Parts: sequence; C-alpha cells; structure tokens
Amino acid sequence: MTNLNNKIDFALVFRVRNANPNGDPLNGNRPRTDYSGLGEVTDVCIKRKLRDRLLERFRGLPESERKGQGIFVQSDDRKDDDAKSLKERAEKFLGNKLGGHETAARACETWIDVRAFGQLFAYASKKSAKKGEDNESDTGVSIGIRGPVTIHSAFSVDPVSITSTQITKSVSGEGDGSKRSSDTMGMKHRVDAGIYVTYGSMNPQLAERTGFSDADAEVIKGVLPKIFENDASSARPEGSMEVLKVVWWKHNSKAGQYSSAKVHRSVFVKPDGEIDVSDLEGLKPEIISGF
Repeated sequence: MTNLNNKIDFALVFRVRNANPNGDPLNGNRPRTDYSGLGEVTDVCIKRKLRDRLLERFRGLPESERKGQGIFVQSDDRKDDDAKSLKERAEKFLGNKLGGHETAARACETWIDVRAFGQLFAYASKKSAKKGEDNESDTGVSIGIRGPVTIHSAFSVDPVSITSTQITKSVSGEGDGSKRSSDTMGMKHRVDAGIYVTYGSMNPQLAERTGFSDADAEVIKGVLPKIFENDASSARPEGSMEVLKVVWWKHNSKAGQYSSAKVHRSVFVKPDGEIDVSDLEGLKPEIISGF
C-alpha cells in the first residue's frame, strides 16, 4: 500500500429540508447557526457520519480485506465490538503497554479513521503503591497523531429559517394515567430548507506519517456521496438530508498546483444547489452526483 502521492481537495454540497442537521445541546438542541443566521454543521458532526459509513463498509468487506479498515471512534449504538470505552478498545488491539512511536504506528495500521483524521491517545497516570497517592514520576501516556484529512464545518449558502414546534415527549407509565411527569412537554426544531457546503483537503506530507494511502483516499471518496444514508432519526427523517454534489480535485504533485483556499474558492454554490466551478489551469475537478 503506497502513501498518498497527490494532494487532494474536495467540496461537499448537500440539501436540508425539514430536518435538524446538527442540534446544539447548549441551546435546547436548536439547529446550529452563526451570528449571520447561516446554518452550521460542525466538522465533528460530518466526521461522525463519515466514520459511520466507513464502519458499515468495513462490516461488508470479506475477512481478507478487513485488515486496516476498522474504525476506532465508534458510536455506542453502531459499534462492532464489546469495548465499553476507547481505552478498552485501544488496549484490546494495541496491548496495555501504550506509548511511543510503535503504538502510533500500530494504531494507524489498524484503524482507517486514525490514519485519516488523527487521534489523541491520552491516559491518566497510574497510582503509586500507596493507596490514593499519585506517583509524580508517572505522567501517564499521551500520544498525539496528526491526520492528513481535514474537513471544515459546513455552512448554508443563505440564512436559514428555523421552525420550533411544541410536542408531547412523555406519557404516564404509572397509576391511572391521569398524572404526567414534569417534563411531559418539549420542543422540536427543524431547518425548513437550506443548501449547505463544506470543504476538505488531504495532505500527502502528513499522510507519510500515518500511512494514509491513495487507496484510503478512494475509500473516503466513495462514501462521501452516501454520507447521509442509514443516518435517519426523528430529527432527520429519511430523505430530509441529501448530498447534491461532491467536487473532487486531484493535484499533480504532493505540494499541489494551488493552495486549498484558492481551490475551494473556485466553487460557487447557488441557492438552489446548482454549482459553478471556475477553471484552474492544469487542475480539472471531478464532479460526482449524490447517491
């Protein structure tokens, strides 16, 4: 498996209709917006969906092709092992003697999301022989892996309109049914309609450190158009989140022909979701329709 040989930039354009694409838990789970009223979906949320699609792909692979395609940061409701924490998963695959370059290398070989996005393995120091007393000479384990794939937060092209609806979120489960709990009523929020766009890049210099390869880049390219499949919930009903276009630029060198900022600026997204891509000499975009 060869490392990434060419710098890659990409853009993801998607539509939201009557859904909450990314609720803010510190604001009553209302859809995130910036101070200009533009809808926002955080990079963390987008990477969570990418990990979920990669995990589904991993499950469908033959045993001979599974090596190196696992996912380290898994959702509890989707995980494919019995690990109760990231530490437990790390110790299961890497052993309980975590530390140094060897641990980082093994983690990158085992999990594609670590190779792509990086990961911080941080564990508290052990206790000394005396109960409850910290051993000052043991500072614990902290291994930082910087990944080559970066993704921006997505923002809507125009300000979004948010509708809030009062709902009944619980019913009585005891007695004669006449009494209800204090939290019976709740609120549900949605974005009525919006076109969002996010951008990302893949850096070959950082890929050399994690072993991220051309094949790994193709795997991510393959799941981007399907990023909202199998992601439905009451906040995001099936069909309410739709990928419209993925724009993919593959440069002719590791350094790239243009800066990522210039490449990303070459995309103009219209309010109806249609896109115009300006010409950049020697760099031709591949435009992929959503699933």
